[in-house]
Amino acid sequence: MSPRLLLRDAFGDRLEIDPQVFVANPDLWLRVDQGARKAATAGTLTCGSTALSRLGEQVERENALGVFKASGLE
Repeated sequence: MSPRLLLRDAFGDRLEIDPQVFVANPDLWLRVDQGARKAATAGTLTCGSTALSRLGEQVERENALGVFKASGLE
């Protein structure tokens, strides 16, 4: 069983996605993170902030490791 992130917009539409998609696509993660921060500020992010924070940390960690490997600093 693999973890899934369930996102729902203000209209009730849902998207279920494997978090590894964001790890593999940091630019996509930045957009989702930006939207989540706006939703939190607006008060419409009703749950999941902890899971999003953990996912953000994982994306940043994997991205940094990729930079280190590409630079030969692993």
